[in-house]
Amino acid sequence: MASVAQAIRMALHYGEKNLGVKDIFGQDVGAPLGGVFTATQGLKTAWNTPLDERGIISVAMGIAMTGDRCVAEIQFADYIFNTMDLLKIAGNTLWCTNGQTSLPMVVMTPVGAGIFGSVYHSHSFDAWASRLPGWKIVMPSNPLDAYGLMLAAIKDPNPVLYLKSKALMRHKGEELIPGEPSDEKILKSMIDKPVQNSVGWRPRWPDLEEYTVPIGVGKITRKGEHITVVTYSRMVSLCVEAADKLAPEGISVEVIDLRSIYPYDWSMIKNSVEKTGRVLFVNEDTEVTNFGEHLSYRITQELFYQLQARPRVLASKNLPGIGLSPNLERNSVPQYNDIEMVIREIVAEVP
Repeated sequence: MASVAQAIRMALHYGEKNLGVKDIFGQDVGAPLGGVFTATQGLKTAWNTPLDERGIISVAMGIAMTGDRCVAEIQFADYIFNTMDLLKIAGNTLWCTNGQTSLPMVVMTPVGAGIFGSVYHSHSFDAWASRLPGWKIVMPSNPLDAYGLMLAAIKDPNPVLYLKSKALMRHKGEELIPGEPSDEKILKSMIDKPVQNSVGWRPRWPDLEEYTVPIGVGKITRKGEHITVVTYSRMVSLCVEAADKLAPEGISVEVIDLRSIYPYDWSMIKNSVEKTGRVLFVNEDTEVTNFGEHLSYRITQELFYQLQARPRVLASKNLPGIGLSPNLERNSVPQYNDIEMVIREIVAEVP
């Protein structure tokens, strides 16, 4: 099975071969590295930029304004914050030009903790991204969705932020990408650059097929009756693990993987919460002005009389940063035990 990094790489190859992607660029995106997580390794249209986040976004906007499709990478989301005004302009362009100028650009950047990256490599960006009108925002939790969401992002006529979890880049999935060899060793020999003796190396791409995940459509990864857990990206596997552990105790947990932050699948959330009467929102962004707070507010406004317990948000602590020590990170960002404990608390609440 492909890893998330391999899935993104294969999606980008499909994009440059079949969907008109002419430029894939960013810091260390091209040869010889092919991205810090190897997600752009071996791609024909990949090239390296200077260490200039504002320049990267500006170039992407210029390419997109000509009608060409491009994928730009900010090496880590921790360094995207000095481009916020440019991202705002990119999101406003279609509206400001009265529909005359589309920007078919994808900006991908690794987000979140989980790699013990300390203060400068542990930021999340989903809450910030959700406040950028005009952008679609996707956050895959597994390789198949990583592939399908990237193809959907490339095909979209307007800006898409593709937020990939740093901690999931080596995560392998349970479902094959269409066209992917079933033997992961064969896939590795085909598309992974060897560590040694790599002079003259070229990838041998599998015969990949088109597979898209519609932006704005979530997925129920576990069905349940007693509580709804809404999450995305790295937290999905932890929430599913909690659901599986609690099931033998008679606690039935429904887990929703949103897959898209905006637009998000409100009908899926609404139908699930109407059924369970309880809801927990889980993500690893900081708890103040968290995207889960918006969802919790909307639940309270629209489904107040269907609720059996107060909505809860489980997120990272509102700290200036995350420390390098594993203990500091684990006590700053939601962990499996935190998710299980809060689920138990919500289910135990009496209406």
